[in-house]
Amino acid sequence: MKTSTLIDTNILIDLFGSGPIQDSSADLLEQAMRDGPIVFSAIVWAEFAAPGISEEQLWKKLQWLKPKREDFPFEAAYSAGLAHRTYKARGGTREKTLPDFLIGAHALVAGHRLLTRDARRYRTYFPDLDLIAPDTHP
Repeated sequence: MKTSTLIDTNILIDLFGSGPIQDSSADLLEQAMRDGPIVFSAIVWAEFAAPGISEEQLWKKLQWLKPKREDFPFEAAYSAGLAHRTYKARGGTREKTLPDFLIGAHALVAGHRLLTRDARRYRTYFPDLDLIAPDTHP
């Protein structure tokens, strides 16, 4: 059975770098491609936007992934909001964590795995989410 994988922003950033972390992310991404479709979330796409390159240019650079664009499912919004509130109630101090919770909820609600370098937070707030990360898939 083919398994779809939503790609976290940090993995896309790694694709344009070099070194052991980037190599690990690339290896995991190649495995995810063999397992099934690659999915880009609108939330990840927004985080990945960068000055100096047009959206069309960026999209062309990533076409080799054959990604499926997927809008954020409304059904995931509430779960993301609850996870974010729980994070804050537990003393979380980072102010810009909501996109991570939106990404995690999107993957969970849509039935995708999530490929990320930041698995700890996702494991804590979305324990049923299937994660692919360097620490679980070395």
